[in-house]
Amino acid sequence: MNCESDAVYACVLMGDAMDKIRRHIIFYGRVQGVGFRWHCKNFANAKGLTGWVQNLPDGTVEMEVQGTEEKVSALIGYMEERPYVEIDSFDSEIIDLVDGDFGFYTKESW
Repeated sequence: MNCESDAVYACVLMGDAMDKIRRHIIFYGRVQGVGFRWHCKNFANAKGLTGWVQNLPDGTVEMEVQGTEEKVSALIGYMEERPYVEIDSFDSEIIDLVDGDFGFYTKESW
């Protein structure tokens, strides 16, 4: 590669990283025992999102998801439309990106 193409490649990579966000989300409602984590994992992996999802002992579901805002929002919207899942509310905050994050998986629950 020459310097010019290296610079273009670096800009493309940097632009991709700058478009990404990572959200920490806690979901409340009927979110355990209804396939929530399974649907999350499959949708997220199909869309190229990274992160994890897990059940918490208080009946909520915790998730960290990384990708573009558009794809992260699409995952949340998808989960709100799942049969049997009833999301009453969720808390969400943007957190630091995780470098080298690969794939989306289900974490061991408590």
